Amino acid sequence: MNAKSQLQTEDREATPRASSRRERIALRMNVLGSRVLRYGLTLVIGWIGLMKFTGYEAKGIQPLVAHSPFLGWMYSIWTVRQFSHGLGVVEVAIAILIALRPWSRKACAICSGVAVLMFLTTLSFLFSTPGWEPSLGGFPALSALPGQFLLKDVVLLGAAMWSLGEALTS
Repeated sequence: MNAKSQLQTEDREATPRASSRRERIALRMNVLGSRVLRYGLTLVIGWIGLMKFTGYEAKGIQPLVAHSPFLGWMYSIWTVRQFSHGLGVVEVAIAILIALRPWSRKACAICSGVAVLMFLTTLSFLFSTPGWEPSLGGFPALSALPGQFLLKDVVLLGAAMWSLGEALTS
């Protein structure tokens, strides 16, 4: 047997072991990734929800909500602070119920669906709130606020959609 055939034989013999090892690593990464994705999502939603109880955050979301065709009417019913507190309660509840996935697939699915709607709403602020940077020529140059601030919601929307799908299929 020449050296080339010997290497090919060794490669074939090593392949099942390497493939199995790769599969174990891939499986671990999938499990770890899904946990980081779900609990990262709950951390972000919960943290932002808790921030809604501060005057700083209430004032920060005020122009976004005021320009929104979906939420602007809320300020005719509640004050800026009351709306922010109410939104904070909803966001914290969403975070908690998504985090309860090991105990309640249904609660996780419902609140993941609500999170999808929430992120679609916040992404609509990109179009309803002035946010294109005129000094850079306007579209597609996003200003830091609200543009770049809101762009992260694309990833959070994807995480919420994944969480909804996972909860519905397991």
